[in-house]
Formats: sequence, structure tokens, C-alpha cells
Amino acid sequence: MDDFTALICPNSPSVWDGNQISECFTNMVLGFGVNSVTVVMILVIILTQRRARQRWRINAREKFFLHYFPALGACLSFLDVVLLLKKALHGDFIVHHEWFFRCSQFAVWTTIILFSRLANYQYVFCNSVLCFWWIVKPLLGILYLLATFSSLEILRCLKESCAVLLDIVFGISINIIRIKLTSSKSSSLEESLMSTDMDLEEGGHRDSVLNDCIGFAGPLLLNKLIRFLQQGSGHLDGYALAISLGLTSVFKSFLDTQYSFHLSKLKLKLRSGIMTVIYQKCLCISLAERSKFSEGEIQTFMSIDADRTVNLCNSFHDMWSLPLQIGVALCLLYMQVRFAFVSGIAITILLIPVNKWISKLIARATEKMMKQKDERIRRTGELLRHIRTLKMYGWELLFSSWLMETRSSEVTHLTTRKYLDAWCVFFWATTPTLFSLFTFGLFTLMGHQLDAATVFTCLALFNTLISPLNSFPWVINGLIDAIISTRRLSRFLACSERKPEVEQTADSPSPISLDEQSEATFRNMAIVIQDACCNWSSSDEKELNMVLNHVTLDLQKGSFVAVIGEVGSGKSSLLNSILGEMHLLHGLIHSSGSIAYVPQVPWILSGTIRDNILFGKDYDPRRYSDTLQACALDVDISLMVGGDMSYTGEKGMNISGGQRARLALARAIYHGSDIFMLDDVLSAVDAQVAHWILCNAILGPLMKQHTRVLCTHNVQAISCADLVVVLEKGHVKWVGSSADLSASSYSAFSPLNEFDTYLHIQRQDSSVDTNSEVQLNILEKITVGVSEEAQEIIEVEQRKEGRVELTVYENYAAFSGWLITVVICLSAILMQASRNGNDLWLSFWVDTTTGRGQSEYSTSFYLVILSIFCIINSFLTLVRAFSFAFGGLRAAVKVHNTLLHKLINAPVQFFDQTPGGRILNRLSSDLYTIDDSLPFILNILLANFVGLLGIAVVLSYVQVYFLLLLLPFWYIYSKLQFFYRSTSRELRRLDSVSRSPIYASFTETLDGSSTIRAFKSEDFFFTTFTQHVTLYQQTSYTELTASLWLSLRLQLLAAFIISFVAMMAVIGSHGGLPVSFGTPGLVGLALSYAAPIVTLLGSFLSSFTETEKEMVSVERALQYMDIPQEELHGCQSLDPDWPTRGLIEFQNVSLRYMPSLPDALHEISFTIVEGMQVGIIGRTGAGKSSVLNALFRLTPISGGCILVDGINIADVPVRDLRSHFSVVPQSPCLFDGSLRDNLDPFRVSDDFKIWKVLEKCHVKDEVEAAGGLDVHIKEAGMSFSVGQRQLLCLARALLKSTKVLCLDECTANVDTQTASVIQNTISTECRGMTVITIAHRISMVLNMDNILILDHGILVEQGNPQALLQDEFSRFSGFAKASTM
Repeated sequence: MDDFTALICPNSPSVWDGNQISECFTNMVLGFGVNSVTVVMILVIILTQRRARQRWRINAREKFFLHYFPALGACLSFLDVVLLLKKALHGDFIVHHEWFFRCSQFAVWTTIILFSRLANYQYVFCNSVLCFWWIVKPLLGILYLLATFSSLEILRCLKESCAVLLDIVFGISINIIRIKLTSSKSSSLEESLMSTDMDLEEGGHRDSVLNDCIGFAGPLLLNKLIRFLQQGSGHLDGYALAISLGLTSVFKSFLDTQYSFHLSKLKLKLRSGIMTVIYQKCLCISLAERSKFSEGEIQTFMSIDADRTVNLCNSFHDMWSLPLQIGVALCLLYMQVRFAFVSGIAITILLIPVNKWISKLIARATEKMMKQKDERIRRTGELLRHIRTLKMYGWELLFSSWLMETRSSEVTHLTTRKYLDAWCVFFWATTPTLFSLFTFGLFTLMGHQLDAATVFTCLALFNTLISPLNSFPWVINGLIDAIISTRRLSRFLACSERKPEVEQTADSPSPISLDEQSEATFRNMAIVIQDACCNWSSSDEKELNMVLNHVTLDLQKGSFVAVIGEVGSGKSSLLNSILGEMHLLHGLIHSSGSIAYVPQVPWILSGTIRDNILFGKDYDPRRYSDTLQACALDVDISLMVGGDMSYTGEKGMNISGGQRARLALARAIYHGSDIFMLDDVLSAVDAQVAHWILCNAILGPLMKQHTRVLCTHNVQAISCADLVVVLEKGHVKWVGSSADLSASSYSAFSPLNEFDTYLHIQRQDSSVDTNSEVQLNILEKITVGVSEEAQEIIEVEQRKEGRVELTVYENYAAFSGWLITVVICLSAILMQASRNGNDLWLSFWVDTTTGRGQSEYSTSFYLVILSIFCIINSFLTLVRAFSFAFGGLRAAVKVHNTLLHKLINAPVQFFDQTPGGRILNRLSSDLYTIDDSLPFILNILLANFVGLLGIAVVLSYVQVYFLLLLLPFWYIYSKLQFFYRSTSRELRRLDSVSRSPIYASFTETLDGSSTIRAFKSEDFFFTTFTQHVTLYQQTSYTELTASLWLSLRLQLLAAFIISFVAMMAVIGSHGGLPVSFGTPGLVGLALSYAAPIVTLLGSFLSSFTETEKEMVSVERALQYMDIPQEELHGCQSLDPDWPTRGLIEFQNVSLRYMPSLPDALHEISFTIVEGMQVGIIGRTGAGKSSVLNALFRLTPISGGCILVDGINIADVPVRDLRSHFSVVPQSPCLFDGSLRDNLDPFRVSDDFKIWKVLEKCHVKDEVEAAGGLDVHIKEAGMSFSVGQRQLLCLARALLKSTKVLCLDECTANVDTQTASVIQNTISTECRGMTVITIAHRISMVLNMDNILILDHGILVEQGNPQALLQDEFSRFSGFAKASTM
């Protein structure tokens, strides 16, 4: 055995040579041994798998990797063998272990090339055992490389590095190909995301590993160069090292850019995938299932959770990449300072449990913060949706205070998170400084002497460590955020989807069996409901809160069915159950054919009138024209600016309630579905239009042959129905024809309950034909004004151009506080100065101890000074971290508060012209940036800036010639950054602008999802949303490529600087320059400082541009801090009990919504005497609601004045004015919270008074059944019907007990009997109060003291209703006739 060892390893120990592993052991074990195992493994796999028939398809790129790399490896190893032969032929002695190693290397690559010709070669090389071995093999190769690097032979080091790199790349390639080929069972989501570019991750992994490995070539080459300079050798190795240092940087630059490009591309795909999946889910889940989540929570999924989940890509790669970098750096440190580096590791290990504990606290704080953020966004959405109503009530300040409480809770958790982040930053930022102190301290105490090569190689390695160590806490935080967001998204995406089939069957224990007779019945019936029990609550709460109880109903095809019942009897729920929007707990619901649905609260898209009617269908001029005429929309549209191409604002805010209802009906008619589901469409329009719609639309030729299900309180419609269904508290009370419907079945139904006998006789004298003719004449005669609000196209979102102005930065600094800004900057500069001082002291130490003379100071003296620098640096790091956290939080709080304050004080027109999604984007995405991302990126920017400043100062001090480079370098750099910044700013603004339609479309879809599903228009809306996302992706992709364009050029510039500094040092060492570069310590310092310029320059500009991009969020927030404000102040103070009489005078009042539009009210004058009850009637769009807008100062009047009790309301503070009036708005709205807070948010009334008012409004029983005054009202009050909500709004107004009460269509959505009771309640309870009622029901105004009839904004008639009724030529008489036809 000894003879064999002597033969193989002559003149060399077999394992250890005293300082390191011997060359013989390296070649035989790490070289020949590893290669032999590889060849044997390949042969064994080929023999055992030769019958494998599995064939995998491999694309051209993969084939290239499997053939090209082995060929390259074979060439390199063959070259080694040739060189050995050449040496042997020249008489040199070649040791046997060298021959064994080189030949085995050649054998491995040759074997791979030979067997790649086999039919099943993919199966061989992608074998799991071989793939695993090829991960281990490069690791052993790195050990061999480390042994080789102890030699000073530069070319040999480079050659061996290439060989090991080839192994690494080939190993990664076959592993990725294997993963790709075996992952055939991926989920549908993964397939949709990865189908087009599966190579993204492949490129990413490979580039990342190579990038990390090449990053360490710099410190090793630096070590060689400094040793070369110390020895003062005259040959050309120095130039080779200097050039290699530059080339390594260039190569790293390309790899870094490639890795970032592939990763960012993957993130873009993932983001669009998650967004579309969330949107698709919203289109698919029923309203009942969706009730588990608040609207704010769902919007947060799209705006914040999607981005956080996407950031998992970075964190996931960094989780294996950073430990690899840290591990290799520590290994190289061991080679430099032996076991002294253990002291540094000890600090790192001690910090691991501390950071783990901090991470847990951060995770907890983040989860709580996200819950509060959801709640804040929900409250913000609610505030924006109901801003008009809140302003009329004078509650906007109360709601904003509730919102501020939620924000305060969110900020509390954000504060916890930010200060914990600051501790993380402190621990990780001080680690490298402590590392150097303890490592060099222990190294010298162990008796070793520091030299320039050791110190500055270690410093370069410490600099390499800084980035992964500093990144680690952010990576952990990113992972935590991503995991939390992924869990939240999973909970939402796991919701059961609505069945697309026309038949729904409950998961009941006894399923209903269908015989042949039943199937025949199904064929003749449009809708069949058998013993159905439904509820709105989540599927976990079965049998509770039953809304429909054991309903059985058969509706024939082509029939007209009227569904009637008191408020809250379950009419709307019946329609929703047929649509599949409720939980079907028991029984069966079957519908045959397509469905068109018009909800009780019409859902209007942001878009043109035509878009709303077509709803994704092709344009048919004939059908379109007939539809408009049937819905009485043709006259309205002809008077609109732009006709049917005029734009409707969000939720149709700039058209009247009646026009919204008719627009939704027109959409249904145009679609021509088999079944029409109409939920109380006649209540929002006046009597004339209601009759026209009934005769020409519902009973007209366009709908005649179709099944029509109408929930209604309209007596004419009930009389015309083929079948009447009476509902009572979720049960079917009675089914039959309208002729058989008696007062006992439904007390509200009586042909005579609307008007007196006089009108009844008039109705009897009219035939249906005459009715239609008269109705047509009425519609032609009555001129219709433009809609009551601006027919103005919604403004395109403003996008500033040019650089982000300095004022934006100044504003942000002012939000943070100028003092804290100064503290942050000073601490950062001093922190960098202490770090540079630390390095300069080390340089001085090295030069004084390794010079010719003995050092005059002891080692302990040097260590004490080093310790002082370290303590100062740590303290300043702590100050910077905490001052940044404090400043960022202060700015976030101030921005939100100022923005909210400005929005609250904005006039109603601003909200009419600005989509809610656009405002919500500011208060969600932009505010999230200001809360979280902006302080983080600013911190990085400042660190990079002072780091670069420190490097520039030190290099200029050490190498005078570096100053020659500064001017041209700065010129090129400024040109690049100017070109890039001007582009990236605009791209970021485009990015923000293109993001708004996504949120606007998403919010809109959430509101109208049931309508979309009913019309089966999911594909149309999904396509539209995908187009928005595609545009967003395009801007984001352009932004990404622009930033990488810059990054590459900057890194190449930095590589040139490194080469320049290194070359100058080599030339200087030969004495070829007039200026001396001083001591080896200073030269080493210069070289170690030049190396991180690559990373730091790129990082500085990317953080600078990223800061500018993030500042766009501040810029956008500042835009909304400059919006018009209401005139809140007035010169007239009011008494608490004003108005005491309730006398209202309109004197020549004119009102217009936009300067470009005609008057909505034109010089109208009237007086409402104190205590008088006045009705305002007129056709839809005549200007009725404009009277209330003028009275409540929602829109400033353009002429005239309004006096209340002799006081001009223009002189009264606007909030005081509104708080002294009571109102019941046109669209009833309840807010999320307890019912008590909804009725009496200021808590001024006791429970007895509230119950009394609820009883008077006939809603007491429903409130008791729901759970009393403390019952939690879900978002938008969905737990109550629209009619019940209207009654609760009336109760809210009566509780306020003011002298002026305004009712805007308050009985539109209640049955006739309830309307009659409300009328009596108003008459008795409001005696002595001035009551202004806007009504479509003539019966509501018959008993009023006075009525005003408006037309086109002009007061055309006024007087006592009974007197006007007697005059058959009066307009009021015409209205009355129309309502009874």
C-alpha cells in the first residue's frame, strides 16, 4: 500500500502537507475519485434503464444545453491532456495523480457525449440519482478549486474555475430539465401562468447561481493582486489579474441583468395571473357565498395581497441564494484568517434567535395591520359610495372620525412593525463592522500578524456579506407577508362557486326524484321551484335566518307573473334564489332558457348609454331603436349632450333615478332573453312613464312572448298579470290570477285604493287603445330636460409630466418633520464616516506593523481604537434606523389625514365626475406605498448615496489619478441617469394611470356581479378586465426593461473603474508613474473600495429612480389635496332650534351643474309656508331632485336666493345648515355597524324613543326579528329589503325631529298599503313641520296642502292638488289620468 502511495504521490504527503490539503489528495479524491463515480453511475443507469420506453419531448434550447456543455467540457479536458503530453515530451516529470485526474475528467465528458446519441438519453441524464449527484459533484469541485487558488498561477486558477463553472451549469441544466419534465401534474392556475414561458425560472435559477458564484471571484482575484503588489514582481501576472478583475465584473453585470429580467418577467406573469384569478372568482361566486368577506377585504386582495404574493418570487430565490452567498463568504474567510472568523460567526448565530423572535412579532403585527387595512378600505369605499347622502345628513365628519379610528388602529400595528424592522436593520447593518472587529481582534490575539492582502480580502468579503446580511430581514419579512397574503387569498379562492347550470339542487339528505311526468312538466315550465328553502348567510350557518321557507312554485313559459307582498316579504330574495345567488338549503330550483335581470337598485356601468344597453352584444339599429322607444328613453337621449354616446358616471351618478331604472330595463329588453326578472322597475319612474313602460315594454311586442317575473307594488301591473304570487315572510301565501285576487289575500290590492271614485269613472270610460294613444301624446307633449346632473364625460385621469417636482420632496419632508429629516441625514453621513474611519484605521494598522520598523503602539491600542469606531458606527446606525421609522410613520399619518380631510370637504360634483375606484386607488395602493415602500426605498437610497460618497472620498485620497476619471465618469453617468429618469418617471405615471381602470372595473364588477351572472356576460367582462390588465402589464414590462437597460450600463461603467484602479496600482508598483500610490495598505484599501462600486452604483440609481417612482404616489396624493372645497364657513350663526317656523322661499333660483350645460332649474320662485306639506312632481329628469340639491347647497345656485325663516342660506355654514334639516334620500342606504348607530349615530335618543319611531314607520317587527337595535347591519344593509331600508331611513329622519323634512321618493320601493301607512304617519307625526315630498305616486301627494309641477327645470304649475284635479286641462290632472290608465 505504501509502495502504491509512493508511486501515485511521489515527494508529496498523501493527505496533509502541514498547511493545507495536499495536491495528491486533491487530484486523486476530489478529482479522479469523483469523476470515476460519475462514469460508473452513468454506465449503471444505462444498463438498468436500457428497456425504458418513456420518451420525453425536449425543446431545441434544452438539447443545446445537453450537447453543448459536454462538448465544451471535453475540449477543455482534452486541452489539459495535450498540455501534459507536451510537458512529458519535453522531458518534464509528470506525477501520476495529475495524469489520473486529467484523463478521468476527459472520460466523464466523452462518456456523456457518446451516450447522448442513445434513443432514451433524456431518461438517463434526467435520472433523479444522477441529477442529485451532479449537485454534489460541483460542491466537491469547489473544494478542489479552493486548494488550487492557494497557488499564484493566474492562468491555472482561471482555467480550473471555468471547469468547475461548467460542472455547475451542466448540473443546474439537467436538474431544471428534469423538474420541468416531471411536473406534468401541475395545477390549472400554474398551467395558465407557466404555459407560455416555462423557461423563465430555468434562466433565473441558472443565472442566479452563476451570479452568486462569480461574485466571489472578485475578492479572490483581489487577494492575488495585493499579494502580487506586496512581492513587487515584475512579470505580467499583475496585468492579467487587473484585467481579470474587470472582466469578472463585466460578466457578473450581464448575469445579474439576465437574472433580474427573467425573475421580473415571471413576477409580471404571476401578478396578472393572480389578478385575473381573483376577478374570475368574483364573477363566479354567489352573493351569499361572498358575504363571508367585506368589500374592502376583497379590494385589498386585488390591490395589496396580489403584489405581496408576487414578491414571494424574490424572497423564495433569496432564501437559498443568500445562505449560499453567506456560506461561501465564510468559507473564503476561513482560508484567510483560519479559525478567527468563528468569533464573527458566533455573533451571526447569536442574532439568529433574536431575528426569529422579531420576525414572529412582525408577522403578528402585519396580520393585525392587514385586518385593520381591510376595514379601513371597506369604510373608505362606503364613505365614497354614500358621500351624497352623508353630506345631506351632515354626517361626513362623524364617518371620517370612525374611519380615523380604524386608521389609528392600523397605524398602531404599522408602528410596531416599523420599529421592529428598525431593530432588524440595526442588527444586520452592524454585523459586518462587529464581524471585522472580532475577527481581526481574535486573529491578532492568536499571534498572527495582519497584512494588507489578508485584511483587504477580508474587507471585500465583509462587503460581499453586507448585502445578503442586510437583505435577510427584508427577505424574511417579504416571505411572512407573502405567506399571510397567500393564506388570505386561498381562503377566498377556496369559496364554492355558483353552479352555472339552470338547475340547482340542495345537498339534502333526501334528494327529489323526478319521474317522466315531472320531466314533461319541466319542459312546459319556465321556472319550477319545489320545496325550496334559502338563506343569505354563509353555508356554515345552515337552517339559520331562513329567507325563503318551503317555497313551491311553477311558472309557465310566456306568462306575465306579478310577485307581490309587503316590505320584507322576500320578493327580491325569490328572484335571487332563481338566479342562484342564495344558499339553497333544501329543495330544487329549475329554470329553462336565458335570463335577463333588472335589480331593484339599477346597476349602471361607467360608460356610454349605448354601452350600458348593448352590454357586450352586437349593435342592431332596429331593435335598439324599438327598445329605446319601449322604455321611453328616446326623448331623454335626444336631449343629452352627445345622445346615446354621452357618458354615464360611476353607478350612473349623473343621470336621474328614473333614467337609471329605464336604462337597466332597456338592457334587459335588448338582450331578448327567454325569462325577464324585473325587480320593482316601475317604482323609480313617474306615473305616466310607468304606464308607458307597462303597455309598450312589459306587455309590448318586444317582451310579449317571453316569461316576465315582475316584483311590484304597481296596481295596474298586478291587474294585467296572468299570474299573481303573494309572498308573506318568506312563504307563498297565495297564487292565482289577478281577477281572483281578493282583499283578504292581499289587503294592499284594491283598484280603488289609489284614487277616489271620480278617477275610477274616468278610467272606466277609457279603452286600452285610447290609453296608448293618449299616453303617446302625453310623452310627445311633455318636453324633458336634460338629466338632473351633468351629462359630462368623466375626466380622463390626470397624469403629470416631467420630473417629480422638488416641491413633492419638500412636502414629504414637511410631512415627516424637518427636524427628523436633518437628524436622518446627519446620522447617515456620520455613520458612513465612522465606517470609512474604521477601514482607514485598519490600513494604518497594517502599514505600521508590516513596515520595516517595529510598531510604536501595542496591539491592544489598535483594537481599542477599532472598538471605538465600531461602537460609534453601531450607535449612529441605531439612530438612523429609528429616526427613519419615526419620520416615515409621521408622514404616512399626515398624508392620510390631510387627504381624507380634503376629500370630506370636496363638493358632491367632484365625486360625480371622479370614479370611486380612482379615489380608492389613492387611499389603498398609493397610501400603501407611502406607508410601507417609500420609507424603505428612501432608506436604501440614503445608505447608497453616503456609501458612494465615502468611496469617492477614500479613492480620491488614496489614488490621485482617480480624480482624472471623476469628470468624464460623472458626465457619462449624468447623461445615462437623465435619459433613464425622464423615461422611467413617465412610465411610472402611466403605470399608476393604467392601474386605476383595473380597480375601477373591479369595484364596479363587485357591485353588479349578480346582473353579470344573470346575463351570462362573464366572458365579456372578463375580456374587458383582461384588456385593462394587459395594458398595465405593458407599462410595467416597459418600466422593467428600462430599469435593466440602465442597470447594465452602470455596471459596465463600474467595471471600467475597477479595471482602471487595478491597472494604475500595477503600473505604479513598477514605478511607471510620477505619483506614488503610497503603502500596500492604502493600495489594498483602494482596490477593496473599487470592487463594490459595481453593486453600489446600480443600487444607487435603481433606488433613486425607484424613489422617484414611489414619490409619484405622494404626487398623486398631493393632487387630491388640491381639489375644490365646499364653502364651509358662513357669516350667519344659527340658534340650536333653527328653523323655528320652517318658512322656505325660493326667489328666482337658477341652478346648473356645469357651466357648459343648460339650467337644471330656471328662475323658479315659490314660497312654502311654515307647517305646510308640499309635493313636487314632474317627469323623470324635470328637476325635482335639483330643488333639494339647491336647498341643501349640494350644488351652488347660479342665480337668485333661498331664504329659510328669513335667513339667506348662502350665509349659513353649510354643515350647520344641513344638520338642521331632515331628509330621506332617493337611494336608501344603511351603513356597516349596529342598527342603533345607523338610526342615531350621535346617540342623542334613548331606546324607548327609537322603538316608538320604528313602530310608527311599521318596521318594528322586522327589527325585532333581526335581533333588535344592536343587530349588526352588514355592508349596504343587505340583510334588509330595499323597502325596509327606505322605512329605516324614514325612521332616521323622524328621530332627528327638525322643522323641515325632505322626502325624495321615500315610498318608491314599498307596497301600496305600507305607502298609505307612511303617508298617514307623515301627516300625523309631521304636523307643524314643513314637509317637501318628491313623489312619483300621485296618491302620495293627493292629500298635500300644495303641489309644485316642474318641467325642464321650470315651475309650470302649482296649487292645491284637489283643486287641480278638478281642472281637466291642468297638468296634474293629466298625470293623474296617466297613472290610472
